[in-house]
Amino acid sequence: MRLKDKVALITGGTSGIGEATALLFAAEGAKVGITGRNSERGAGVVERIKKRGGDAVFLRADVSVADDCRRAVDETLRAFGRLDILFNNAGVFYPQTAMECSEREWDEQIDVNLKGTFLMSKFALPAMIAQGSGVIINNSSGWGIVGGDHAVAYCASKGGVVLMTKAMAIDHGAQGIRVNCICPGDVETPMLPADAKMRGLKWEDYIAGCANRPLGRVGTVEEIAKAVLFLASDDSSFMTGTALVVDGGGTAD
Repeated sequence: MRLKDKVALITGGTSGIGEATALLFAAEGAKVGITGRNSERGAGVVERIKKRGGDAVFLRADVSVADDCRRAVDETLRAFGRLDILFNNAGVFYPQTAMECSEREWDEQIDVNLKGTFLMSKFALPAMIAQGSGVIINNSSGWGIVGGDHAVAYCASKGGVVLMTKAMAIDHGAQGIRVNCICPGDVETPMLPADAKMRGLKWEDYIAGCANRPLGRVGTVEEIAKAVLFLASDDSSFMTGTALVVDGGGTAD
């Protein structure tokens, strides 16, 4: 129960890493608000949490829209009375070079991955500052640390998340706020088969390439959720401004 009596807000919480983290946070004692654009999936995650004895609400929101972000924070505060943890997890990806990437696809990746992280943090910070404590965890990527092929907008957005994390850690440390980010490698989420399809690759060839790293496999959403839990809990009480790489050794190669 490392998050007992804490309140967490997770963006992109209806599938993949966000869903796994919501389930883990609830199991560790947190009350959880989850955002997403699919109400049916969101209701399903909330139902799973409640069946296990937890407390959760779904908040339909597009993190690229300021009013949606403000409302998600306000509704979490109304539901649970405080906000201790924000996990900026929502993200999108299109595999393209600079020549292939359309302006619309560039804008969507920057708006969701980078601007969305900024907006959610902007509206969550006042409540955290008022209570004198809080934790923000941003989901970057291994490709926010090193470059990746056919991922120009994604790398730009995730690299921005890493440095925004460090800047916010500096700005808000004295106010009792810790800000860190995780940098996952390839993880078993719906994004992987979608990426394989967009690249025109057979799944078996794609997954074999993903496993070309020291640990020889892709990660699971549960493994990433445990890293997020570490950063959200007092286990990481002396950590802020950190980019925690969780990638099976991919960026070490």
